[in-house]
Amino acid sequence: MITPAFAQTSSGMAGLEGMVQIVPFILIFIIMYFLIIRPQQRKAKEHRDMVANVRRGDQVVTSGGLIGKVTKVSDESELEVEIADGVRVRIARGMIAEVRAKGEPVKA
Repeated sequence: MITPAFAQTSSGMAGLEGMVQIVPFILIFIIMYFLIIRPQQRKAKEHRDMVANVRRGDQVVTSGGLIGKVTKVSDESELEVEIADGVRVRIARGMIAEVRAKGEPVKA
């Protein structure tokens, strides 16, 4: 009751055939890593560095689209931004999408 096709797969080459079937999945993972995962990690690192280097006088754009000037760095997680004359709001550092213009360094 054993068919010739079933009998042929039980040869010593079965391990090699299994490896040949796995190779395309490994190649797809490697391509995805270099085209998707690695650039995304690099962009996240650049954003983290940008947010960490925000200081008073910088012009920033929030993720909500508000443009303002940093007037005070409260602590490590909040900033005070002036969005209009006399209108100051507190925002979380993580909500900064872009730093448009770097301000003058603060004189000690």
